[in-house]
Amino acid sequence: MNTLVILPVFNEEATLARVLDQVRRIVPAAGILVVDDGSTDRSPEILAARDDVRSVRHATNLGYGQSLITGFAHAIDGGYAVAVTIDCDEQHEPARIPAFLSAIRSADIVSGSRYVDPTVPGDPAPPDRMQLNQEFTERLRAITGYPITDAWCGFKAYQVPALRRFHLTEPSYGLPLQVWVQAAYHRFSVIELPVARIYKNPARRFWGGLDDMETRRAYYLRVLEAEVARWLPEKLEIVRVRR
Repeated sequence: MNTLVILPVFNEEATLARVLDQVRRIVPAAGILVVDDGSTDRSPEILAARDDVRSVRHATNLGYGQSLITGFAHAIDGGYAVAVTIDCDEQHEPARIPAFLSAIRSADIVSGSRYVDPTVPGDPAPPDRMQLNQEFTERLRAITGYPITDAWCGFKAYQVPALRRFHLTEPSYGLPLQVWVQAAYHRFSVIELPVARIYKNPARRFWGGLDDMETRRAYYLRVLEAEVARWLPEKLEIVRVRR
Protein backbone atom coordinates (compact mmCIF):
# COMPACT_ATOMS: atom_id res chain seq x y z
CA MET A 1 0.00 0.00 0.00
CA ASN A 2 1.16 3.50 -0.83
CA THR A 3 1.27 4.90 2.73
CA LEU A 4 2.01 8.28 4.26
CA VAL A 5 2.81 8.43 7.97
CA ILE A 6 1.87 11.84 9.37
CA LEU A 7 3.51 13.10 12.56
CA PRO A 8 2.26 16.38 14.06
CA VAL A 9 5.06 18.03 16.03
CA PHE A 10 5.27 20.95 18.41
CA ASN A 11 8.49 21.34 20.43
CA GLU A 12 9.43 17.64 20.39
CA GLU A 13 13.23 17.96 20.26
CA ALA A 14 13.69 15.38 23.03
CA THR A 15 11.92 12.55 21.19
CA LEU A 16 11.69 13.56 17.54
CA ALA A 17 14.78 11.80 16.16
CA ARG A 18 14.10 8.55 18.02
CA VAL A 19 10.50 8.35 16.85
CA LEU A 20 11.44 9.11 13.25
CA ASP A 21 14.16 6.45 13.35
CA GLN A 22 11.64 3.90 14.61
CA VAL A 23 9.02 4.78 12.02
CA ARG A 24 11.56 4.57 9.20
CA ARG A 25 12.76 1.19 10.43
CA ILE A 26 9.25 -0.25 10.85
CA VAL A 27 7.82 0.96 7.52
CA PRO A 28 10.86 1.58 5.30
CA ALA A 29 8.78 1.99 2.13
CA ALA A 30 6.32 4.52 3.54
CA GLY A 31 6.40 8.24 3.06
CA ILE A 32 6.95 10.17 6.28
CA LEU A 33 5.62 13.68 6.70
CA VAL A 34 6.30 15.78 9.79
CA VAL A 35 4.00 18.76 10.28
CA ASP A 36 5.93 21.19 12.46
CA ASP A 37 3.35 23.40 14.13
CA GLY A 38 5.58 26.41 14.71
CA SER A 39 8.10 24.77 17.06
CA THR A 40 10.37 27.14 18.97
CA ASP A 41 12.86 24.51 20.13
CA ARG A 42 15.41 22.53 18.07
CA SER A 43 12.79 20.49 16.21
CA PRO A 44 13.25 22.45 12.93
CA GLU A 45 17.02 21.89 13.07
CA ILE A 46 16.57 18.17 13.65
CA LEU A 47 14.22 17.95 10.68
CA ALA A 48 16.51 19.99 8.42
CA ALA A 49 19.32 17.52 9.05
CA ARG A 50 17.32 14.54 7.76
CA ASP A 51 16.89 13.54 4.14
CA ASP A 52 14.63 10.54 4.80
CA VAL A 53 11.52 12.50 5.80
CA ARG A 54 9.56 15.40 4.40
CA SER A 55 8.44 18.25 6.58
CA VAL A 56 6.10 21.19 6.33
CA ARG A 57 6.17 24.02 8.82
CA HIS A 58 3.44 26.31 10.10
CA ALA A 59 4.92 29.76 10.63
CA THR A 60 3.06 30.01 13.94
CA ASN A 61 1.41 27.50 16.24
CA LEU A 62 -1.98 26.78 14.67
CA GLY A 63 -3.03 23.77 16.74
CA TYR A 64 -2.98 19.98 16.78
CA GLY A 65 -6.08 19.72 14.63
CA GLN A 66 -4.68 22.03 11.97
CA SER A 67 -1.50 19.96 11.86
CA LEU A 68 -3.56 16.88 11.02
CA ILE A 69 -5.60 18.81 8.45
CA THR A 70 -2.34 19.90 6.80
CA GLY A 71 -1.07 16.32 6.81
CA PHE A 72 -4.31 14.97 5.36
CA ALA A 73 -4.11 17.48 2.50
CA HIS A 74 -0.63 16.19 1.65
CA ALA A 75 -1.87 12.59 1.71
CA ILE A 76 -4.70 13.49 -0.68
CA ASP A 77 -2.63 15.67 -3.01
CA GLY A 78 0.22 13.16 -3.02
CA GLY A 79 -1.95 10.33 -4.28
CA TYR A 80 -1.44 8.10 -1.25
CA ALA A 81 -3.80 5.20 -0.56
CA VAL A 82 -3.50 5.21 3.24
CA ALA A 83 -2.59 7.82 5.84
CA VAL A 84 -1.38 6.86 9.32
CA THR A 85 -1.28 9.43 12.11
CA ILE A 86 1.04 8.95 15.06
CA ASP A 87 2.20 11.37 17.74
CA CYS A 88 5.86 12.15 18.16
CA ASP A 89 6.14 12.23 21.96
CA GLU A 90 6.71 8.45 22.40
CA GLN A 91 3.16 7.89 23.63
CA HIS A 92 2.49 5.76 20.53
CA GLU A 93 4.52 2.74 19.50
CA PRO A 94 5.64 2.77 15.86
CA ALA A 95 5.97 -1.02 16.03
CA ARG A 96 2.15 -1.15 15.90
CA ILE A 97 1.96 0.54 12.49
CA PRO A 98 1.98 -2.76 10.53
CA ALA A 99 -1.07 -3.93 12.49
CA PHE A 100 -2.89 -0.75 11.50
CA LEU A 101 -1.90 -1.22 7.86
CA SER A 102 -3.22 -4.78 7.95
CA ALA A 103 -6.52 -3.76 9.54
CA ILE A 104 -7.10 -0.81 7.19
CA ARG A 105 -7.58 -3.28 4.33
CA SER A 106 -10.98 -4.07 5.90
CA ALA A 107 -12.12 -0.64 7.08
CA ASP A 108 -12.25 3.04 6.22
CA ILE A 109 -10.73 4.06 9.57
CA VAL A 110 -8.65 2.12 12.08
CA SER A 111 -8.51 3.84 15.45
CA GLY A 112 -6.20 3.01 18.31
CA SER A 113 -7.76 2.41 21.70
CA ARG A 114 -6.05 2.43 25.06
CA TYR A 115 -9.10 0.87 26.70
CA VAL A 116 -10.55 -1.76 24.35
CA ASP A 117 -8.34 -4.56 25.74
CA PRO A 118 -7.88 -4.45 29.53
CA THR A 119 -5.09 -7.04 29.34
CA VAL A 120 -2.79 -4.58 27.51
CA PRO A 121 -0.49 -3.05 30.14
CA GLY A 122 -0.45 0.69 30.47
CA ASP A 123 0.25 3.71 32.60
CA PRO A 124 -2.59 5.20 34.65
CA ALA A 125 -4.25 7.98 32.70
CA PRO A 126 -4.33 11.48 34.23
CA PRO A 127 -7.75 11.61 35.96
CA ASP A 128 -9.08 14.64 34.08
CA ARG A 129 -8.14 13.18 30.71
CA MET A 130 -9.69 9.83 31.52
CA GLN A 131 -12.89 11.44 32.79
CA LEU A 132 -13.37 13.59 29.68
CA ASN A 133 -12.42 10.74 27.38
CA GLN A 134 -14.99 8.45 29.00
CA GLU A 135 -17.65 11.15 28.96
CA PHE A 136 -17.24 12.04 25.29
CA THR A 137 -16.72 8.46 24.20
CA GLU A 138 -20.12 7.68 25.72
CA ARG A 139 -21.66 10.66 23.92
CA LEU A 140 -20.14 9.61 20.61
CA ARG A 141 -21.32 6.02 21.01
CA ALA A 142 -24.88 7.30 21.42
CA ILE A 143 -24.62 9.75 18.54
CA THR A 144 -22.73 7.67 15.98
CA GLY A 145 -23.58 4.09 16.83
CA TYR A 146 -19.91 3.15 16.78
CA PRO A 147 -19.02 0.94 19.78
CA ILE A 148 -15.79 2.86 20.33
CA THR A 149 -13.89 2.86 23.61
CA ASP A 150 -11.40 5.70 23.09
CA ALA A 151 -12.51 8.96 21.49
CA TRP A 152 -9.15 10.71 21.55
CA CYS A 153 -6.39 8.33 20.56
CA GLY A 154 -4.26 10.03 17.89
CA PHE A 155 -2.90 6.75 16.52
CA LYS A 156 -5.09 6.06 13.48
CA ALA A 157 -5.07 4.84 9.89
CA TYR A 158 -7.37 6.20 7.20
CA GLN A 159 -8.22 5.17 3.69
CA VAL A 160 -7.38 8.32 1.74
CA PRO A 161 -10.57 8.09 -0.39
CA ALA A 162 -12.45 8.44 2.93
CA LEU A 163 -10.32 11.45 3.90
CA ARG A 164 -11.36 13.15 0.67
CA ARG A 165 -14.96 13.19 1.91
CA PHE A 166 -14.23 14.86 5.24
CA HIS A 167 -14.70 18.58 5.74
CA LEU A 168 -12.43 19.20 8.72
CA THR A 169 -12.02 22.72 10.04
CA GLU A 170 -11.31 22.48 13.78
CA PRO A 171 -7.70 23.59 14.44
CA SER A 172 -7.41 22.48 18.06
CA TYR A 173 -7.94 19.33 20.11
CA GLY A 174 -11.62 19.03 19.17
CA LEU A 175 -10.80 17.75 15.68
CA PRO A 176 -11.49 14.08 16.59
CA LEU A 177 -15.09 15.05 17.36
CA GLN A 178 -15.46 16.24 13.78
CA VAL A 179 -13.88 13.02 12.53
CA TRP A 180 -16.27 10.76 14.46
CA VAL A 181 -19.43 12.68 13.56
CA GLN A 182 -18.57 12.97 9.89
CA ALA A 183 -17.50 9.32 9.73
CA ALA A 184 -20.93 8.36 11.02
CA TYR A 185 -22.63 10.66 8.51
CA HIS A 186 -20.73 9.00 5.64
CA ARG A 187 -21.27 5.54 7.20
CA PHE A 188 -17.59 4.76 7.18
CA SER A 189 -16.53 1.43 8.64
CA VAL A 190 -14.38 1.64 11.78
CA ILE A 191 -12.13 -0.87 13.53
CA GLU A 192 -10.50 -0.27 16.93
CA LEU A 193 -7.10 -1.78 17.66
CA PRO A 194 -5.58 -2.00 21.13
CA VAL A 195 -2.58 0.20 21.83
CA ALA A 196 -0.58 0.64 24.99
CA ARG A 197 -1.51 3.47 27.35
CA ILE A 198 1.74 5.42 27.64
CA TYR A 199 2.04 8.73 29.47
CA LYS A 200 5.64 9.92 29.33
CA ASN A 201 4.58 13.36 30.52
CA PRO A 202 1.21 13.21 32.31
CA ALA A 203 1.47 16.89 33.24
CA ARG A 204 1.85 17.97 29.63
CA ARG A 205 -0.02 21.17 28.85
CA PHE A 206 -2.98 21.66 26.59
CA TRP A 207 -2.44 24.76 24.49
CA GLY A 208 -4.98 27.45 23.66
CA GLY A 209 -6.17 27.97 27.24
CA LEU A 210 -7.50 24.43 27.60
CA ASP A 211 -5.53 23.29 30.64
CA ASP A 212 -8.57 23.77 32.87
CA MET A 213 -10.79 20.68 32.67
CA GLU A 214 -14.09 22.56 32.70
CA THR A 215 -12.88 24.95 30.00
CA ARG A 216 -11.89 21.94 27.92
CA ARG A 217 -15.25 20.23 28.47
CA ALA A 218 -17.16 23.36 27.43
CA TYR A 219 -15.01 23.68 24.31
CA TYR A 220 -15.56 20.03 23.37
CA LEU A 221 -19.30 20.44 23.84
CA ARG A 222 -19.37 23.47 21.56
CA VAL A 223 -17.50 21.61 18.84
CA LEU A 224 -19.63 18.50 19.20
CA GLU A 225 -22.94 20.36 19.17
CA ALA A 226 -21.99 22.38 16.09
CA GLU A 227 -20.82 19.27 14.27
CA VAL A 228 -23.91 17.23 15.11
CA ALA A 229 -26.16 20.14 14.14
CA ARG A 230 -24.49 20.24 10.75
CA TRP A 231 -24.21 16.54 9.91
CA LEU A 232 -26.58 14.58 12.17
CA PRO A 233 -29.27 17.05 13.28
CA GLU A 234 -31.63 14.23 14.20
CA LYS A 235 -29.14 13.35 16.97
CA LEU A 236 -28.86 16.88 18.35
CA GLU A 237 -31.18 16.23 21.26
CA ILE A 238 -28.76 13.56 22.51
CA VAL A 239 -26.01 16.18 22.83
CA ARG A 240 -28.25 18.63 24.62
CA VAL A 241 -29.91 16.16 26.99
CA ARG A 242 -26.59 14.65 28.02
CA ARG A 243 -25.10 17.95 29.18
